[in-house]
Amino acid sequence: MVDNDIIVAPATAMGGAIAVIRMSGEGAVECCDKVFAGRSRLADAAPYTVHYGRIVDGDRTLDDVLVSVFRAPHSYTGEDSVEISIHGSKYIASEVMSLLVRNGARMARAGEFSVRAFLAGKMDLSQAEAVADMIAADSRASHALASTQMRGGYSRSLQSLRRQLLDIASLLELELDFSEEEVEFADRSHLENLLNHTGAEIGRLMESFATGNAIKEGVATAIVGAPNVGKSTLLNRLVGEDRAMISDIAGTTRDTVEAHCNIDGVQFRFVDTAGIRTTDDRLEQMGIERTMKALREARIVIQMIEAGCSGFEPVAVGDGQTLIVVANKADRSDDRSVNDAIYISAKSGDGVDELRARLRSTVDTERIYAGETVVSNARHFAALQRASEALTRAMTALHSGLSGELLSEEIREVLQHIGEITGDVTSDDILKNIFSKFCIGK
Repeated sequence: MVDNDIIVAPATAMGGAIAVIRMSGEGAVECCDKVFAGRSRLADAAPYTVHYGRIVDGDRTLDDVLVSVFRAPHSYTGEDSVEISIHGSKYIASEVMSLLVRNGARMARAGEFSVRAFLAGKMDLSQAEAVADMIAADSRASHALASTQMRGGYSRSLQSLRRQLLDIASLLELELDFSEEEVEFADRSHLENLLNHTGAEIGRLMESFATGNAIKEGVATAIVGAPNVGKSTLLNRLVGEDRAMISDIAGTTRDTVEAHCNIDGVQFRFVDTAGIRTTDDRLEQMGIERTMKALREARIVIQMIEAGCSGFEPVAVGDGQTLIVVANKADRSDDRSVNDAIYISAKSGDGVDELRARLRSTVDTERIYAGETVVSNARHFAALQRASEALTRAMTALHSGLSGELLSEEIREVLQHIGEITGDVTSDDILKNIFSKFCIGK
């Protein structure tokens, strides 16, 4: 995790008009000089400058390139770095990287550039994870989430809490040196206020996870209803392509079909499900079981019925779920008796824009766009849960009049779990697990 040798990797996808090869580590500039033919040596270049020249292998020119030079510690990794802009040919990129490896570099591992940035103190762990989220962002909302976290807004709020708790824990531990005098350096009323404030902030962050995770992964939306009510037709209409098989035969959909759609900056993950009915068909029964699972896991449930049907009963949804009733085939009936239902024709598209607007209204993104901290990472949420539990024990210890030593132990545990988010407290195993999910070159 702490190698400082020269690493090289593609920083962009190959096959476009241009591509970028990134190299970092002690001696990276000199390594590039071995294969770069320009007006002057890169080793003599000022930082933050771009140089035109050729990448050469002996008498053979591989490509005309632009080389950007960055000097430690003012670079992404905190090390000397170069970025070589080449033509986007996979062949050229492969040849250039092979040439650099022969001259002293090695191929980077997944996430190794970001590992070095983290270890050099250029960013904390939550910011490093936001880099991967930024790359994976597929909507305005998920981009805003990652952008806020990458700029350090999340980290600043956690670090502020951590500093205050660390100060009070230090005072509590200082009391141990004066145990015979029975003095209190840590004001207990101040400690209680601090614990209450910390608990409220952790609670706010935990509460935001439902929204943050839904936006990051796509808002899970299950389309349920009786067989042949038009669920697959609606899915295809919403995503604008034929993702689900359509047939007049009841029970055609026997497994869940998933598709994504961006609605006004928010990614929705639609799940078309098997029609719910009593059946002896084992395969269809398995599909219905998966329907019930999708219903339980969805943030939004679209219950489809036929306009004019009798005996409508809404499906049961849990806390945090939103039910939207959609009456399909409204072009065949004038009945509008189901309150708050959206009447549509999935086949013609009538009313579907109203449904899209209703779906979008269920996701509040204003605080995300305003730059508020919203938790979207499951690892962070789990750490916050553990911190909250330790905080509850600390509050119980305080109210029970327990010694400063025991109070300090519980507060140190809160510090531990908060530190796990930002990387102030971590292990090589955690780092390897996180950064192994990064792409090569980042």
